[in-house]
Amino acid sequence: MTVLETESYLKGYAEVLAGACATGRRLTRDELASLRAQGERAAEAGIGLRTMVRAHLAAARAIRPGLHATAADHLLAATEQAVDAFAEGHERAQRLAVRQEEAARREFVDDLLYGRSDLGRLAERAVRFGLLLSHAHAVAVAQGPESYDDGHPLTRRIGASLVARFGDRHILLTTKDGRLVCIAPGDQSDVLGHFAKQAYGATDGGRVAVGRAHPGAGGVVHSYEEALNALDLADRMGLEDPVLQASDLLVYPVLTRDRQAMADLVLSALGPLRQARGGAQPLLDTLAAYFDTGCVAAEAARRLNLSVRALTYRLDRIHRLTGADPGDPVHRYTLQTAVIGARLLDWPHQDI
Repeated sequence: MTVLETESYLKGYAEVLAGACATGRRLTRDELASLRAQGERAAEAGIGLRTMVRAHLAAARAIRPGLHATAADHLLAATEQAVDAFAEGHERAQRLAVRQEEAARREFVDDLLYGRSDLGRLAERAVRFGLLLSHAHAVAVAQGPESYDDGHPLTRRIGASLVARFGDRHILLTTKDGRLVCIAPGDQSDVLGHFAKQAYGATDGGRVAVGRAHPGAGGVVHSYEEALNALDLADRMGLEDPVLQASDLLVYPVLTRDRQAMADLVLSALGPLRQARGGAQPLLDTLAAYFDTGCVAAEAARRLNLSVRALTYRLDRIHRLTGADPGDPVHRYTLQTAVIGARLLDWPHQDI
């Protein structure tokens, strides 16, 4: 930073000091306002506060030899007032710039994840935040027991971990609707893997879903929606995996693409279970545990806190009510598909 560049932000400073020292007065309201304005202008020009403080002190030293003894004694107090006012203006401009940057970043994230705004303009704005939307990207979403925003300590900690591990890899870490969101190039699965590991550990048993990689600005939205759908499916299906890959769950959207057909299957295959004492839910849970354990009765009984004998009785009851034997490979596929459909449609809690 040259002397000429700093001098333009010291205009009138020497005169202010000399005037204050001449009478021993404090700086006037107008003088302080002028110094604050100069501080704001210096910050907007990108000149650091330390540089300007040094320039102010140097200017104060330069006028000291020309002051008589009494006035020189007041120089330090006047300089302190002046530097404090200048620093106040500088910091105020910095805070405003930070808020404006945060607002611009939030607006960009909202437009990106909602698929709003002109795609060409969105791609231009993305460069400012480290993304090259001409490439394919994948999105990972983490949710935990509490809501997170960009200023949350956990968000900052994970962000620092990503930077330390990967440096500048065109990664964007943000938050949306209380969830952590990481956007990374589609060919860098290690980034999202690291994010998933860090987020799962930091959210105290939260869950992370990773969408598939898709090209372009629209691809980010697509991947983000896949991750959100995976989280929703995990809740509805009772999936226990802490990290979900959308690519592993594609069968579920296929099964529900024709909702009416799935509803017909559920009612046809499982509707008779409503005749059981206690309703359909206990027997539906029995089928779910039986299929989830690979049709191993002992493990299914353990998960349900039942004896193997009690589990076998329930399976026999299901056979008698539905006419389908869970142990028969031919019947098993129909029953298992119907159980999946019941979970997806929240039956029997919801009418279908």
